[in-house]
Amino acid sequence: MRAGARYHGDQAAAPGMLDFAVNVRTDEPPTWLVDRLAARLADLGRYPSAADEHRAITAVAARHGRGVDEVALLSGAAEGFALLANLRPRLTALIQPSFTGPEAALTAAGLPFEHVVLAPPFGLAGGSVPDAADLVIVGNPTNPTSVLHPREQVLALRRPGRLLVVDEAFADAVPGEPASLADQPLPDVVVLRSLTKTWALAGLRVGYALGPPDVLDRLTARRPHWPLGTLQLEAITACSSPDAVAEAERGARRLAGLRAEMVAGLASIGVDVVDGCAPFVLVSVGDAALTRKHLYSKGIAVRRCDTFVGLEGQYLRVAVRPEWPALVDAMAEVLR
Repeated sequence: MRAGARYHGDQAAAPGMLDFAVNVRTDEPPTWLVDRLAARLADLGRYPSAADEHRAITAVAARHGRGVDEVALLSGAAEGFALLANLRPRLTALIQPSFTGPEAALTAAGLPFEHVVLAPPFGLAGGSVPDAADLVIVGNPTNPTSVLHPREQVLALRRPGRLLVVDEAFADAVPGEPASLADQPLPDVVVLRSLTKTWALAGLRVGYALGPPDVLDRLTARRPHWPLGTLQLEAITACSSPDAVAEAERGARRLAGLRAEMVAGLASIGVDVVDGCAPFVLVSVGDAALTRKHLYSKGIAVRRCDTFVGLEGQYLRVAVRPEWPALVDAMAEVLR
């Protein structure tokens, strides 16, 4: 397996550090969600019920205007990548730079893949997918570049006999979700979504897949009984309700404003920022290792990017945080 394919941002932050390395948007879930999960603790002595699973599936289906047979619940969106091995693709094209989970899963399963590396500014127009690829995986917005690809460019990756998997783990952080395919019931497209980052549920891991029923059946055919626990099912139901979706949209608009302030602050000290609209920014700093070491000495954690294909050397990923002025000040010291 390629070195770094299983690296995760939480490995960068020690306790007590100012954490710009991990993309979970808040320190803890909102009180209403904590209360709702706490109310189910007494049910942990029983196996998760079919009724709970049905409520969660129905809530997700209603949220995206899908049929219940077009929904598969996941223990975090990353589980969806592990399940892709069940499809036994002949050749997978991984649009890079991107989340390394699919590469790790395909490598572990002994399945062939190719990297399709996009050059800066990391738009899809610069990539060439092999015609032989019967599975293509692309992030939108992409982790770690934060680039949001237009919907029509993503759909242009479709071909007869090919399945397109779109990682929309951060789509609900984009106001209005203009590029999302979650509401598009297409016979050759699977969308993976996460609730983990928006609702601060990294310790629970919740997400889902949307796609053709036959493909979802093949994806999930080998899962054990009760693949999700009671609290996960409750969280998915709660976070897919109309009120929660509206709250997430308001949060996305606030995040967009905060991101704009943070990008302006970084630009003011001469840092190049890749244009995007995710809850993190990709920055080019010249010597990323030196900058990261300096920030660490100041108690600030950022995500290294040399573990991503196509981002060796000069890039760092930093989460959008209200504490961004401290990051800018510390970066200014090393860039002088």
